[in-house]
Amino acid sequence: METLFHTLLTLLLFVAISQTLPPLAGSFPISNIFPAVFNFGDSNSDTGELSSGLGFLPQPSYEKTYFRSPTSGRFCNGRLIVDFLMEAIDRPYLRPYLDSISRQSYRRGCNFAAAASTIQKANAASYSPFGFGVQVSQFITFKSKVLQLIQQDEELGRYLPSEYYFKKGLYMFDIGQNDIAGAFYSKTLDEVLALVPTILDIFQDGIKRLYAEGARNYWIHNTGPLGCLAQVVSLFGKDKSKLDEFGCVSDHNQAAKLFNLQLHGLFKKLPQQYPDSRFTYVDIFSIKSDLILNHSKYGFDHSITVCCGTGGPPLNYDDQVGCGKTARSNGTIKTAKPCYDSSKYVNWDGIHYTEAANRYVALHILTGKYSETASSLNL
Repeated sequence: METLFHTLLTLLLFVAISQTLPPLAGSFPISNIFPAVFNFGDSNSDTGELSSGLGFLPQPSYEKTYFRSPTSGRFCNGRLIVDFLMEAIDRPYLRPYLDSISRQSYRRGCNFAAAASTIQKANAASYSPFGFGVQVSQFITFKSKVLQLIQQDEELGRYLPSEYYFKKGLYMFDIGQNDIAGAFYSKTLDEVLALVPTILDIFQDGIKRLYAEGARNYWIHNTGPLGCLAQVVSLFGKDKSKLDEFGCVSDHNQAAKLFNLQLHGLFKKLPQQYPDSRFTYVDIFSIKSDLILNHSKYGFDHSITVCCGTGGPPLNYDDQVGCGKTARSNGTIKTAKPCYDSSKYVNWDGIHYTEAANRYVALHILTGKYSETASSLNL
């Protein structure tokens, strides 16, 4: 009953928001024809992987809107984009690969995304050890063990994905943001731009490995307008000449655009390299940019200002005091508290979006307006 309620709510929200959008041809770009979903990414789609893997829980301020506790390990005050997409296709929320205690099975998929992860290999300074290559290796291990267990006991097929589920499943990717944003701490804009082809070579290597495991349906999100995150504006926007007319850091957005341009070029080539495959490219950058630039049109009062932060306008953000924490910053003890009404804010904690903003993004994805499919299948 609860799942049905969530599905109906999502459809009602879709109808409401679609009234403000131009009419579209075709159907939703994602559907329930996929028996399972396997997701790879960073905090934008982490449903508890990093907290399970490193053994910690986010601050109590997180996840108050929907889950009512931080135990799901999401870096949000509620649901993520991937959660809303799973609701739309009547699939359960994706259980993290490293989740050792849960009532939920893995039959309909598994989530390997971990907050702070990069496409590039993690190093000693990385906050997350679960880079894209590690996530792909985790999937390969997961698949091998699952199929072995089902072979030993067919009853386990009620809780674990069968070979058919792996073959016909949807493989989703939302990663790359941390590669670009992180590079700016030690590199110039030109050096960051020069790094993009290397990042995408590593990403393609992961696709190649998954294809060898039988993956055929791929769903790729590009990265959002990084220069419009309060954390980036706070650290890199002190020189106002670095900001555009919307208050975003120009260099970061320029790098995000180049990354997306080259990612789209790769997306167009992949079907020719991998027979019997289908790739969908989702333009998250355009959706989020529109939300930030026209936030009041969509019912939001604040686009860059942080909901769960400290310091007040214009950013309400202090990189020394994380959401829900109390810490000393510039000699003063400060506490980062959540705002009264998170539904009026796009940004939750300076890096991640609120549940309300994630809902907006997901519903726009579901229109099909922002996605493109390339296929080598004979349809």
